[in-house]
Order: sequence, then C-alpha cells, then structure tokens
Amino acid sequence: MDWDKLRIFHTVAHAGSFTHAGDVLNLSQSAVSRQIQALEESLSATLFHRHARGLILTEQGELLFDAAKTMSQRLDTAVARIRDSKDKVMGELRVTTTIGFGSLWLAPRLHKLYEAHPGLKIDLMLEERVLDLPMREADVAIRMKEPSQADLIRKRLINVNMRLYASSKYLDSHSTLTAPKDLGNHRLICQNSRSAQVSAASSFSQQLFSFDVQSLLTVNNYFGVLQATINGLGIGVLPDYVTADFPDLQHVLPDLKSTDIPVFLAYPEELRQSKRIAAFRDFVLEEIMEERRRRRAIEA
Repeated sequence: MDWDKLRIFHTVAHAGSFTHAGDVLNLSQSAVSRQIQALEESLSATLFHRHARGLILTEQGELLFDAAKTMSQRLDTAVARIRDSKDKVMGELRVTTTIGFGSLWLAPRLHKLYEAHPGLKIDLMLEERVLDLPMREADVAIRMKEPSQADLIRKRLINVNMRLYASSKYLDSHSTLTAPKDLGNHRLICQNSRSAQVSAASSFSQQLFSFDVQSLLTVNNYFGVLQATINGLGIGVLPDYVTADFPDLQHVLPDLKSTDIPVFLAYPEELRQSKRIAAFRDFVLEEIMEERRRRRAIEA
C-alpha cells in the first residue's frame, strides 16, 4: 500500500475534513480529496461518509484508521529512539498529569528543565483522564495512583495529603479556628463532588462536612480552590504540594488530613533508554528533594 496515501488518510480522519487536513499537510483541498479517492479505489471500499458538517469514517475506514494509527505510533517511537541515541537531550517530550499537579507544581518549575536542556520541546497535557502510555498517547505520566497498565516502568515519587489552609488576611479577620468543630463558623472551599479526584480527597471533604459546615464554595479544580483561598474567601482544602510556593498560606487544624495519596511517575518499558525521559525523571526527583530540604530547614 502507498504509505503517502495512508499518511494523508490518517491526517484526514484525525482532522475530520479535507480542508483542515490540507492545512496540516500543506496541500490543497482538491489534492487531498484526489488522494483519498485513489486510496478508496485501490481498496474497492468507501472510507468516509461525506456530510456537509464533515467526514465520518465508515466501518472499513475505522479498520484502516486503527491500523494507520498503530503504524504512526510505532514510527513516532522509532524516531524518538533514534533521536535519543544522540548525546544531547532534545526533541519532543509529551508529559501528562492531573490539572492540579501540572498547573500548581510542575509548570512553575519547568524553567529549570529548559535551562538545563534548551533543546527539549515539552507538550504538557493536563487532564484527569489516564492516557494510554503503551499506545504512546504520552511519553511519561505523573499520576495520583499507581498505574495499572502493563509494560510500564513506574517509580513512587511522594505521598500527598489533603489538608486545610487559609490566608493570613482571612485568619486575621475571622473567628478563631482551634478545633474541627470551629469549621461551622467558617466558609469551606473544596472541589465539588462531581469533579474527577482520588477517593482519599473526596473522603476527606465528606469528613469535613460532618462538622456542620454552614457556608461552602465548591470549584471543579484545585487551581480555583487555591485562588479562592489566597484571596481570603475561606478555608481551602488543598493538596500539600502547593504550599511551598505560597508562603502566605497557613496550615490550619494540622491534625486533620486525608489518607496518603501516592504519586507515581511512569513511562513505557520501550523508552527505558530515552535520554529525554531520564532528564525529566531526574529533574522531578531533584525538585522533590529540594522541597524536602526546604521543609526540613523551616521546621528546624
């Protein structure tokens, strides 16, 4: 089969239209259409249903798209391994993690990784959905539970706990908070129950509600919870990894915390020798160690 036509077909299927695929491939809409027509004729099959709103794969098209997707992913893997055979750490690295950890902990520190390896091109994918690493939806993941997928190298990084925090301004202007029962006199800020979150975080929030909380603000992600807490709206339920970067946040009711939430770094076995993966892994581990050293210095 003509690989060039298959490549164009894969792009069209992903883009959903000849025009958008043409923009990606730097081809005219008519040139893309001709290539797809020629591919259909060679297979004696219709690959797309044509609609005014776009293209939809037929059953035969779905079969071919799955095969083309697998080939493309294998090609990406081969290219990555070839590039990793060079001395320099460079090229694309697709990193996936949760919205909270990615936006509040990882992104603010990435400048250090770029300073060490300016040739890196990081694609940071922040979402709660667990991407398929063996199928190369991403190169490396940081998740709030141990990955269950096979053929992954995994390393436990840290344990995270959900705790209670408030701004100095808020605490100065509101009633004393010395025991859990005092939460009834304060506004609680937490993720809403419909948001994707680990069970330990959800269970901790439910525990807090039992203290007769009268005023509540719920947000669908931790970035929103953090902003509301920093700006003095109430007592925030936040993962403890955010506090190092926001010294004005004060830890309140220290005896209240969630059960441990393990944080894992994982990547496919086939990328074991990847210099990009090694550079990212070492960077994350060093940042975690640096944060531990800072906490010990503060507590000393």
